[in-house]
Amino acid sequence: MDDFSPSDLKTILHSKRANIYYLQHCRVLVNGGRVEYVTDEGKQSLYWNIPIANTTTVLLGTGTSITQAAMRELAKAGVLVGFCGGGGTPLFSANEVDVEVAWLSPQSEYRPTEYLQAWVKFWFDDVQRLAAAKQLQQLRLDRIERTWLGNRAFDDAGFTVPAERLRHLLKEAAARNQEAGDNTMLLTEEARLTKALFKLAVDATGYGDFTRAKRGSGGDPANRFLDHGNYLAYGLAATATWVLGLPHGLSVLHGKTRRGGLVFDVADLVKDASILPQAFISAMRGDEEQEFRQACIENLSRSESLDFMIESIKVVADALGDGTQ
Repeated sequence: MDDFSPSDLKTILHSKRANIYYLQHCRVLVNGGRVEYVTDEGKQSLYWNIPIANTTTVLLGTGTSITQAAMRELAKAGVLVGFCGGGGTPLFSANEVDVEVAWLSPQSEYRPTEYLQAWVKFWFDDVQRLAAAKQLQQLRLDRIERTWLGNRAFDDAGFTVPAERLRHLLKEAAARNQEAGDNTMLLTEEARLTKALFKLAVDATGYGDFTRAKRGSGGDPANRFLDHGNYLAYGLAATATWVLGLPHGLSVLHGKTRRGGLVFDVADLVKDASILPQAFISAMRGDEEQEFRQACIENLSRSESLDFMIESIKVVADALGDGTQ
């Protein structure tokens, strides 16, 4: 077979790639020209292939190492690599640095600049930046309604919420978002709605008493799954912003001085829509971490979440970057 050039490895658009990997207690290396991760079972080492051309993000948790050659091949394929905490309860949350994942972006001089240029046109204006945050929040609300209502996978799992109750909550949230005079008010409303969505999820699944715990302190399954699943959303968000050439520090809601704030802004587009319901479904089913992770990845893939993130960023950049709002 002919050798592939680095550009050949990028022929699958990131929005169409199928794989997100979370790895722990293994080594990532190049073996026979392929990127593989190696696990040890007794005296035997087991090698597993990573199809890098069809992968968006690799998250490396506790007990992992990666070779320089593997990083070179991942960068050629445009795969985003993140070092993160994890392995215990809750998964991904043992790290106490400001941004819980240290992202290593592939070095590329060929990403588009149009969205970065549009973004910075409005980003330094407080009013325009707040308008961008409100637009992202509205896209988030629309996504929740579309995903929670009429979702066959959720319905089959017994996750059914009263449509009018959900629509009323979302309508109230939309009104409060538009009235918000600054980021603090917008963040407060975001938290208020998420708390109300937790109550809906608890009622839909019969979970019982639930209080959202800080990362690293949640002992119940739903809290652990929420931490775990949110990091999958962060991986997709980091990929979406990188693909469009936007630095992760150019946030519009989660603080303009926070290094990875834009990742959190974009992840919010799908966290409550896709991750939150699955956390309670899996907790009630007694799923293991791997089963929950696979269910989340299927949800994110089925709903084309990465496509949605990329298109949402484009919508905001186009709307605010040309001064129409």
